Amino acid sequence: MNLAIMCSGGDAPGMNAAVKKFVDYTEERGETPYLIFDGLEGLIDGRIKRASHADVAGILHRGGSVIRSSRSQRFYEYDYRKQAYENLRKEGIEGLVVLGGDGSFRAMERFCGEFDVRFVGIPTTIDNDIYGTDYCLGVDTALNTIRDALDKIYDTASTFNRAFVVEVMGRECGYLAAISAISSGAEICVIPEVDFNRAVAEERLKEEIAAGRRYILAIVAEGTGRTEEIARWIENSLGFETRVTVLGHIQRGGAPTTFDRMMGFEFAVTAVDRLLSGEKANRVTVWKNGAIGLLDIESVVSHKNRLNPHHLAMLNRLD
Repeated sequence: MNLAIMCSGGDAPGMNAAVKKFVDYTEERGETPYLIFDGLEGLIDGRIKRASHADVAGILHRGGSVIRSSRSQRFYEYDYRKQAYENLRKEGIEGLVVLGGDGSFRAMERFCGEFDVRFVGIPTTIDNDIYGTDYCLGVDTALNTIRDALDKIYDTASTFNRAFVVEVMGRECGYLAAISAISSGAEICVIPEVDFNRAVAEERLKEEIAAGRRYILAIVAEGTGRTEEIARWIENSLGFETRVTVLGHIQRGGAPTTFDRMMGFEFAVTAVDRLLSGEKANRVTVWKNGAIGLLDIESVVSHKNRLNPHHLAMLNRLD
């Protein structure tokens, strides 16, 4: 069987680990691996290549994706989806492994419903916001990138008696902000999932300031749109000279951690095994309760991910 792998949407550390394991393991199973370059756009334009060992040698330590990624407005149109299918047929490709997020999986659900293609998705987004999986590829590396930045910011905050407001990624999901706030000992965390009780936080912080607190660290998820508001509040109401740091796209880059490399391997092997099993595909690999599994695509795209209540409970002291 000819199988292909592609990346879709935002990049995340660990993509290269999954790509390498896909190629190596597909060949180990006696099948033929292909690489699709530039995501959905490359699928439409036929940028497809028979993979060789040379294509994936020495890529484990690299961030990003050697086969690159994209978002595609053209894929919303049937004629372009048909063109993409014809490109797969030309190479005899029957199964696809797609590293991506919710939007990519919705696109694949529609594509595989229209054409004779089997698909398995690998959840890949540092936001960790895909339903049905406790973990998405790239999250551990992103958290460690944020942790390193926060540790350094703490040094400056404590030295100059300042407040720092740090904006991290997370449009609709506050996972990165929540876990970073908990693990760094931040005083404030603002996420999309819950209302930030500014009055309660202000009362608590004023008491701590009166008792000798000399710095404040606030973590804000970008999706709240409240970074500047929180900075003004701290400066005007709490009296701290305040600086804003937006971490931005450095959270997506960098060499993947050992955990992300291993998860990339595990997800890729599970995806290939499913495609070669003859069982129904159109599944997403998931990491649930410490074990790898598969979930049907309909469940993944029809439900909204929720933050772990245990993590939300740990944030209560920051309200």
